Amino acid sequence: MAKLNIAPTKSNLLMVKEQLSVSMDGYDLLEQKREILVMELMRMVEKVKLLERDIDATIGNAYPALRDMLMAVGGDRVERIAHAVEYKFTLREKPVTVGGMNFSSLDVQLPKKELFCSFMGTFADSDKVMSEFFKLLTLLTEMASIRNIVWRLAADVKKTQRRVNALDKMVIPQTRETKNYIESVLEERDRENVFVLKSLKSRKSKEESV
Repeated sequence: MAKLNIAPTKSNLLMVKEQLSVSMDGYDLLEQKREILVMELMRMVEKVKLLERDIDATIGNAYPALRDMLMAVGGDRVERIAHAVEYKFTLREKPVTVGGMNFSSLDVQLPKKELFCSFMGTFADSDKVMSEFFKLLTLLTEMASIRNIVWRLAADVKKTQRRVNALDKMVIPQTRETKNYIESVLEERDRENVFVLKSLKSRKSKEESV
């Protein structure tokens, strides 16, 4: 690892020591942040797995119900029933705090579920289909919100890991090597100065004795 290209002076040694201290503190903080983010990411991934299980189960109920309804009354009547049902949804951005960090996620406000049994020629089977698909829509919107957070967390973990690696593999070793180099140069200078002072003192003593 190449050292920093600075002069080996006492002032630069103090500066490098300060940089090394800051870098090591920064490394510790980033490592803690990375660990927190990874734990939160794993927790959110588990939530995604549970949601996927619930979505698969709901799909297993919703589509057979729709198939049975189509077979019972035909596609034209199902289409007329569908046109008679109207729901309005609200989409908005919402702040989410995960692991002490703020993220923006998607919030889907679903309308209150209504049943349309015996309305405009509908019947209980149509309400069953709507109930199952309404449940599926609820799960899918929750999944969309969580996946958005998971992607943001994963990106932050990756970015934090790059910073940790940069400090660990480059900044800290380079700064430490520079500090050691300056200290060795200054120590060598001190030894040379001591030797020169001793030589001068010895010469002076000889001159005074003559």
